[in-house]
Amino acid sequence: MDKYKILVIEDEEDILALVHYNLVKAGFHVDIAANGDEGLQKALRERPDLVVLDLMLPDMDGLEVCQRLRASTEMSEAAIVMMTAKGEEEDIVKGLEYGADDYIPKPFSPQVLIARINAVLRRRASETQDRGEAPIVVHDLVIDPRRNNVTAAGEKIDLTVSEFRLLSKLATKPGWVFTRTQIVDAIHGEGYAVTDRAVDVQVVGLRKKLGACGSYIETVRGVGYRFKE
Repeated sequence: MDKYKILVIEDEEDILALVHYNLVKAGFHVDIAANGDEGLQKALRERPDLVVLDLMLPDMDGLEVCQRLRASTEMSEAAIVMMTAKGEEEDIVKGLEYGADDYIPKPFSPQVLIARINAVLRRRASETQDRGEAPIVVHDLVIDPRRNNVTAAGEKIDLTVSEFRLLSKLATKPGWVFTRTQIVDAIHGEGYAVTDRAVDVQVVGLRKKLGACGSYIETVRGVGYRFKE
């Protein structure tokens, strides 16, 4: 099997060297970029399987790079792991809303970073296999895992990767109550440190995007969320 290709975009030389060394040691093919513009151009040209993206970059910040990658045809399906010294909850939520698959606060151990990357790549591979499944149809909401496509009342809805996973998780079992922990595990993998409030913020954003169909997502106080039967 070919090695996964990873692009690391980081402006701090010591961190860039540390991440590059450990990822190569772990068996990945690794390319690097020292700023957002260079990283964006390399990503669009080389199409890596995963991008490790620093949030605080000198020219174009990581959120803008993430947005542009998600908006591109070349990199819309690639995995993105953001890393930053900022560890506030609102920064975690914002990174996920912009399309990141995972979020690593600095300082971090190389072993944790590699474990997170492997988890994201395994989840992406599983999702690719699952795309042979039939669309999920609930009321006038259609969720197509083959195309990562959602329509509500016939209108296409643009969702982030994490929003799509959240919606799919709930819609697979209408009436079934999922705890916030189960939702986080489904979106990011087990052991991911996201607070209950971060999950609530994502649900609020998802409901807003779905418009009238947002009412299908019901809050079960003290437990979590379910999709209306």
